[in-house]
Formats: sequence, C-alpha cells, structure tokens
Amino acid sequence: MELFSKWFSGIHRPRLTAIDFIRYIGPGMLVTVGFIDPGNWASNIAAGSGYGYALLWMVTLSTLMLILLQHNAAHLGIVTGKCLSEAATEYLPPKLKNVILISAMGAAVSTAMAELLGGAIALQMLFGLPIKLGTVLVLLLVLWLQVTNSYRKIEKIIIGFVSLIGLAFLYELHMVQIDWGAAGAGWVTPVFPKGALPVIMSVLGAVVMPHNLFLHSEVIQSRQWNLQDETVIRRQLKYEFGDTLFSMLIGWAINSAMILTAAAAFFQHSKKVDELNQAQEMLRPLLGDAASAVFALALLFAGISSSITAGMAGGSIFAGMFSEPYDISDSHSKAGVLLTMVPAAAVVFLISSPFQGLIYSQMLLSVQLPITIFTQIYLTSSKRVMGKYANSILDRILLWITGGIVTALNLALLISAF
Repeated sequence: MELFSKWFSGIHRPRLTAIDFIRYIGPGMLVTVGFIDPGNWASNIAAGSGYGYALLWMVTLSTLMLILLQHNAAHLGIVTGKCLSEAATEYLPPKLKNVILISAMGAAVSTAMAELLGGAIALQMLFGLPIKLGTVLVLLLVLWLQVTNSYRKIEKIIIGFVSLIGLAFLYELHMVQIDWGAAGAGWVTPVFPKGALPVIMSVLGAVVMPHNLFLHSEVIQSRQWNLQDETVIRRQLKYEFGDTLFSMLIGWAINSAMILTAAAAFFQHSKKVDELNQAQEMLRPLLGDAASAVFALALLFAGISSSITAGMAGGSIFAGMFSEPYDISDSHSKAGVLLTMVPAAAVVFLISSPFQGLIYSQMLLSVQLPITIFTQIYLTSSKRVMGKYANSILDRILLWITGGIVTALNLALLISAF
C-alpha cells in the first residue's frame, strides 16, 4: 500500500483534471452512504442531544481511520483483482476464513436492519405508515433496485441520494444557531463524558463499518483495468485515493452536521432525544414544519441508499466464500443479497424499540470491526498476496494503531456493560 511514503514521494500524487476526477467518482460514494445511514442518525442525534458538541471528535477520529482503512481495502481490490472476501477465501485456512466471513455476514445483516428500519421510520414520519409495513415497502424497493441495476447505475443513484442528504442538512444548519467556537473545540478535543461510552462506541461503529471494507474492495473493480500493466495499476491507485478522500470528507461533513443540528436544536434546550420520530416532532415547534419534513425526507433517502449498499456488501461477502466476484446475475451473489436483506427485515419485526435497535446495531458492528480490520491488515501486508504493493512499515504501523484503538474501545464497552 505504502499510502504515505508513496503519496509524498510522488508515485501516489494524483494529477487529475476536473473531468477525470468527476468521471472517477463513484466507488467512494457507495461507501460514504454507508456511514450516513439511519444508524448514524440515531448515534449522532444521541451524541448531539445528550452531550452537545463534545463528541464531534469521534467523527473526526473515525473519518481519519476510515480514510486509511477504506483506501487500504480498495488497494487490495485494485492490486489483486479480488475483493476482501475472495482474498480471505484464497489465502486463509478454511476454518478461520469461515469464522471471519460468517461474522461479517452477521455484521451486514445488522447494518441492513438499521438501514431498513430507518427508511421505515421515515415513512412513518411522512405518511403515518406502521413500521412493519414501511420495512416491507423499503425492502421490496431496495431488492428491485439491487437486482435490476448495474454498478454504474447504482453509483448514479447513490450520488443523487448523497447530494440530497447533504442539501437537507445544509438547510437544517441554516435554521439553527451553531456555537462554532464550541464546535471547533469539539472536533479536535477528545473527551469522555460520564455515561457517554455506549454512544461513543455507537458513533465509531456507525462511521467505520466492517461491511464497507468488503464493499469497497469489491466495487473498486467496477473500474476495469489490466492487472499486468503497472502503469494502469498506479493510475487506478491515484484516482481511487482522490475518490476516497473526497467521498469520506463529504461523509465527515454530513455526520458532523447531524451532531451540530442536534446540539443546537436539542441540547441547548435541554431536550434529550430517545427516538428518531421524537426528533422530528421536537424539530417542528423549534424550527417549523419545513425543517421537520426535510429531516424525514433526508432520513428516507439515507435508509434506501444505505440499504442498497448493505445488500451489495452481503452479496459480495457470500459470493467471495465461493471464490467468486459479486455479480447480481449469479446465484451466489443473489443468495448473499437475500441472506442479508430478508433476515434484516425479519429482525425489525422482533424489536420493541426502533431507536434502541438502531443504537445497538451500531454497537454490534463495532464489536465485529476488529476482526475485519486485522484480517485486512494481514492480507494487505502479505507479499504473497500483494507482491511489491504490500503495506510499507509506516502503513502497517498506522493500520495496527487504528486496529488497536478500535479494539481498546470495544474492550471498554464490554467492561462498561458488566
């Protein structure tokens, strides 16, 4: 990978024209939508309404780790032509591979549950539909989009959704009074308020998501190239880093906007939010009907788009178990999508509190995350897998530090639970 050493030496410095860059945007956006999903909404609104601007630093830290990890995952896909699941199947012992990939499928189901539930909550806000009916409607729409569209069409759909979500939060920010001094300090000052650890963990799990690492290593291959041509590989690496950095910064901005809005609208009025639909109801008297409707529409866009990518990730993971790339026309990919989306919808029918379901789904993701991270580090550091493109010493240090931070926070969460 040699992310930093090659970047600063010039090998990785992308010299992109505006047209080149615009044409290449896509894979990073598919990942970005995964960390502005309804699970993030629940986590970020809980953070902002409960602790004001104090937990903004978790969005900054998580995004920095995400840029490193997502570039590393995409690097694997570009150099080997295999996604993370395929590489694990080829290079790891079968029993270990099964544990890793089955747990990753579980994480994808947990993610999809949060996405479907968020979309259903948005339909309830907008039209008064019951949560279970809304879940079924979102599921059917998402499955239709997944099985009838190519990567490129889905990329365009996702870019459209992300743009609408971003515009929605620009509108929300315009409606509230932000203490930018406190926000600036919050972005760069780590603090651990009493009782905040579960929310901190949910923010981490909502930004750095295991299924996105699998997805990025897969979708990057939609940009076809000749693996035997070193010039082509290096060009792909340059373009990919630009796409990843641009997309992750958009995700950072939208996640931050969620916390900023919740802090200004709720925390400053001593109103702690326990439900997403409660957030909408509390916005109405504070900011008006328009702000409330924009909030619900943005949540619907987030639920639909992130459900699409969660299903694609599940399809990629499952197909990789059979040493196959994701191809929605293939039976294994289709089975993976269904094994992700259908159980996720079924879980929604079993939970009693939608908001807590969203929060704890993110915590479950963060528990699985170290497994995926350390698997990825092992594979991308191996010369047997990556050849001369294996991680440099600096890259390995940064990746291991990132994995260590995530693991330490998970252990802290488990200790606090008991």
